[in-house]
Amino acid sequence: MIKRYSRKELTDIWSEENKYKIWLDVEIAAAQAMEKLGQIPKGVSSIVKKKGKINVKRIHQIESQVKHDVIAFLTSITEKVGLKARYLHQGMTSSDVLDTTFNIQLVQSGKILIKDLDQILKVLKRQAKKYKFAPCMGRSHGIHAEPITFGLKLASFYEEFKRNRKRLVNAIDEVATCAISGAVGTFANINPNVEKHVAKKLGLKVEPISTQVIPRDRHAFYFSVLGIIAGSIERVSIEIRHLQRTEVYELQEYFSKNQKGSSAMPHKKNPILSENLTGLSRMVRSTVTPALENIALWHERDISHSSVERNIGPDANITTDFALVRLTNILDNMIVYPKKMLENLNLTKGLIFSQELMLELTKTGLSREKSYKMVQSYSKKCFSENLDLFDVIQSDKYIMTNISLKKLKTIFSYSKHLKNVNLIFRRVFR
Repeated sequence: MIKRYSRKELTDIWSEENKYKIWLDVEIAAAQAMEKLGQIPKGVSSIVKKKGKINVKRIHQIESQVKHDVIAFLTSITEKVGLKARYLHQGMTSSDVLDTTFNIQLVQSGKILIKDLDQILKVLKRQAKKYKFAPCMGRSHGIHAEPITFGLKLASFYEEFKRNRKRLVNAIDEVATCAISGAVGTFANINPNVEKHVAKKLGLKVEPISTQVIPRDRHAFYFSVLGIIAGSIERVSIEIRHLQRTEVYELQEYFSKNQKGSSAMPHKKNPILSENLTGLSRMVRSTVTPALENIALWHERDISHSSVERNIGPDANITTDFALVRLTNILDNMIVYPKKMLENLNLTKGLIFSQELMLELTKTGLSREKSYKMVQSYSKKCFSENLDLFDVIQSDKYIMTNISLKKLKTIFSYSKHLKNVNLIFRRVFR
């Protein structure tokens, strides 16, 4: 990923330096197990740990000649360690190192993403409670529907990200496996206890059955979860963008003192951060299909997945991390306009209470169809002539005979729409 959309915590995980360091950790752990089993001389792992230094530039130089990254890595370590390095990688295959390392990097990334999600949840919870009873317009199809509260909007986002956190925890657990099983995964030239030792040493679980590679359905699950998280990020971002439109303007991204909104129009305050998150979410989701297609490899192993993972591994994780942190900052610093929310609630002059009026008419003996038709007719009149529904219906003798004025005033109030807010909040923040 480009630096503009990256944070050091994640780029460090996906750096070549860290990748080769994990390769060395895998090789050392495997050597320790082989020493205990009497398969290689004692002291190999300790001398490799002491003298084996990562030199990325040298690895690249060797790889340019041998055309194999793991061989280049082992050769570079041998140059530092000396003759005893010949005992490294005994009975192992490249995938043992590559796959175990890739999973470790995913676990490392996932743990940071969990922290990012925790921060979003913290901010959403605080903001939801702050605006718990701030009435605002609920919209369906982009059209005014019925009143809700801004706190309920935020509580909905909170619950979704809570599910995302649970999904990611499961995805990290799914991908946290180790395979040190040799060519085609049969342990023909390596003791299964080596795999067991490496897994324990590196905080992983043993892969029950590998076919030289760790099955890619595990990785597909992980990247699919990142795709879902990206969808949630975009959902919140689009809501912010819509609510910041001039015609709505119920909230606004924080706009700093010296910030400029447009090179041409000095008055502009654009929701650029939320727009940026919409774009980044698309990038993360674009990694899901290749991850799913990586599941089907030829026979016991091919490398059609390799080039895909070299791209999507860093890109999806780094971008998701950046997006989550940016979204947290937006939510934490957004400017909310409750008065504008009330103004928009009254924009259609009582039409948002049409359902309650219709339901009350059915209690007077009218069928639902007749009640609907009556209220719809008055609603159309109000739309076309810019009238208030409460005033218009008072000219209807049937309504005024069968529904008291006191009851009508109750219908045209927000109380019914707010009565279960506490119940919903208890469900979400229990």
